Amino acid sequence: MDESTPPPPDIDAYPPPPPPSASTGTPTDFLKGVVGKKVIVRLTSGVDYRGVLSCLDGYMNIALEQTEEHVNGVVTNRYGDAFIRGNNVLYISAAEPL
Repeated sequence: MDESTPPPPDIDAYPPPPPPSASTGTPTDFLKGVVGKKVIVRLTSGVDYRGVLSCLDGYMNIALEQTEEHVNGVVTNRYGDAFIRGNNVLYISAAEPL
């Protein structure tokens, strides 16, 4: 090593990484865990729907209760129940801690 190159860091000087969070699991486990809870459903169009996940199927067709439609972060509509066709879904996120 020449004098301009710093020595490599001592690996033992760094603390170990934190343990994985308790929310690890399969997507199926996540989806089963959020049925009956508040979720955010983002569509491929960018529109968000927030409500209580009533049920979903293998095609990701979603039924929500107490649904609000959000466009650019602003509530644009409120629905009692809403059905979202699965091919429009970009992702589903938990709106409250699991």
